[in-house]
Amino acid sequence: MPVAGAVRNDEEVVRMPMPGSPEVSPAWLRPLVDNLDGVPKAYRRRVPLDVLAAITAASATASLTGTRRDAAVLVLFSGAPDAGPDGGPPADADLLVTVRASTLRHHAGQAAFPGGAADPEDAGAVSTALREAAEETGLDTSRLRTFATLDKMFIPPSNFHVVPVLAYSADPGPVTVMDPAETAMVDRVPLRAFVNPENRLMVYRATGSKRMAGPAFLLNRMLVWGFTAQVISAMLDAAGWARPWDSKRVMELDDAMALVGGEDLTR
Repeated sequence: MPVAGAVRNDEEVVRMPMPGSPEVSPAWLRPLVDNLDGVPKAYRRRVPLDVLAAITAASATASLTGTRRDAAVLVLFSGAPDAGPDGGPPADADLLVTVRASTLRHHAGQAAFPGGAADPEDAGAVSTALREAAEETGLDTSRLRTFATLDKMFIPPSNFHVVPVLAYSADPGPVTVMDPAETAMVDRVPLRAFVNPENRLMVYRATGSKRMAGPAFLLNRMLVWGFTAQVISAMLDAAGWARPWDSKRVMELDDAMALVGGEDLTR
């Protein structure tokens, strides 16, 4: 399941942060920027060793057979440049999240960062992430600055080797669904909604077991799980933003999805 798909590809590491990152990311993002090496460690802690081994083997097979596909996603933080009263993210800090159309072949209906497969014309992972985000959400990429990349991660069954590209904008401007055939929803989700312990749980698929459950975020309009939830959970841990939550709250994926349906994302 995609929840277990976030595994570091040690042969192809994209280093971080990017040159100039202290100037393009605000002070409240520094705890994350300064501990980006802690992100892969954080997401690997929640994946059983045998599952990690299976994913690593699948990654190697995809590389050998030529079925591996390079991809990138945009992890866009927005919000005021000044930190909140506690020195952490300001009250208006948010993350750009989409929900994939239910008709797509892979990861249909799943919450995701905007992004996709690399094109031959792309100059690299950053170029891919920015192009895909603009195509999916109408984002004006001139209003943001990329400041770091994370290690490539392999995601079965799509065989994507994905580079998360981190970016910041004080005001990214309007975003919307550009192609309903690919994207069902676009939202700037408040960061506090991910931090809130009441919104956190572990989910697993009926085809798997509770042992394979991964972190998820139950919001009123979406359930964020799989690769995206793994990355968000790991970033919260690495930055020191996470608050204690009940990791023993475990639900089957379809049961958790059935709870989605409200309008307010600000909890």
